[in-house]
Parts: sequence; C-alpha cells; structure tokens
Amino acid sequence: MRRLAVFLATSAGAGYAPIAPGTVGSLVGLAIYLYTKSWPLRDQAILAVAIIVVGVWAATRAAEHFSREDPGQVVIDEVAGQLVTLFATGVSLRGALVGFVFFRVLDVIKPWPAGRFERLHGGTGIMADDVMAGIYGNLLLQAAVRITPGIL
Repeated sequence: MRRLAVFLATSAGAGYAPIAPGTVGSLVGLAIYLYTKSWPLRDQAILAVAIIVVGVWAATRAAEHFSREDPGQVVIDEVAGQLVTLFATGVSLRGALVGFVFFRVLDVIKPWPAGRFERLHGGTGIMADDVMAGIYGNLLLQAAVRITPGIL
C-alpha cells in the first residue's frame, strides 16, 4: 500500500522532477482539467473530491515514507489545487493558463488562512493549504472570466 500511496502522492512520478516539482504537479492538474473540462460538472466535482480524499491518505503515507512533514516530491496537493482553481470555469487553454498562474502565485504566497492550514497534521495539512489556494484562484479566475468575456 505504501508504494501505491507514494505513486499517487507524487502524481505518477511528477513529484520527482528535478526542478520545480510543485509546478510540474500543477501542470498535471492542468492536463487533467483539459481532458475533463467537457465532463458534466457533477463528474468533475466527484473527480476533484476523490483526488482530495485520496490525496490526504496518500500524502500522509508519503510523508512517512520520505520522513518529512511536507516532502517536495508530494505534488498531489498541487494537482488538487489546480483542479479546484479551474473547476466550473469552462475556460479555454488560454484561461486555464491564467488559472495556472493564479494558482501558482497563491500557492507560493499562501494568503490567510491557507498558511495556517499548512500547519494541520499529516496529509490534511499537505492538501488543505493548496485546496484553499485553489479556492482563491477559482474566485479570481471566475472574476477574470466575467471581466473579460470571451477572452478566457
């Protein structure tokens, strides 16, 4: 089970990228969005929730495996946060790239309460700050879509 957890937590190895593994994890989330954006919103929501729930379990196990509280190799949190950012926006590739930038910036600066969520124990803390950054990113992207209709 530990191997499966590490495989999932690293998003099939994306977390082993030698440079910016979190950004690579976000790109995985972007790719998943582009593949699933035509799905019904209910199915997209189920996928996002499943990734978050599985991510808490996998990140907890992976943190134990790597003997670190929030190992850099664990990027399932970035996948989840990116999907939350893009959820229910219906944006094109251009808009998805804007959402990608929004999420990456928010993931780095961790506006309140995202930074506090990071302090939660285990996989919950690993996942929660990125999901919160994703919620903020989604709000920004929804606003951008309304301000610039037809562009994103």
